[in-house]
Amino acid sequence: MFQKSTMSPRENGNEPETIIAPSVKVEGDFVSEGNVVIEGMVEGSLRTSRDLRVGERARISADVGAANAVVAGEIRGNIVISERLELEPTAKIYGDVKTKVFIVSSGASVNGRISMDETEERSVKSSRVEKGKHSEPVLEKEEALAHEEKPKVINTFFTR
Repeated sequence: MFQKSTMSPRENGNEPETIIAPSVKVEGDFVSEGNVVIEGMVEGSLRTSRDLRVGERARISADVGAANAVVAGEIRGNIVISERLELEPTAKIYGDVKTKVFIVSSGASVNGRISMDETEERSVKSSRVEKGKHSEPVLEKEEALAHEEKPKVINTFFTR
């Protein structure tokens, strides 16, 4: 039923291409096309088109951008994640966050604004009934306006 992949983790894109070790400090603009693991320090800006993992002892003073991210360390800067951001219990964020999916474990803290893209849900508020027959659903004007893309902004402060 399920076929086992013959590709290596690196070929699948699951293995990190770049690892910043705990004893390493990177200053400036860091850009990658592959998966990145940060265990050390980064100052400046950090961008990857793939996945980012921030270790528990990592300290980042930079604006961060990635497709997906799991954060266990500290980030001081704005974060833009195009898909999924997960904060582990030891994560500390000082800056604004923009993502589609946001998962926060108990103990993580965020000091900033959180903006999440809304998913379009088309619900029907009313439908017309004519002599026992149902006609096509009709969306009200308010419903049509609700489908315009507006980011959801939640001001939060998480603490232990």
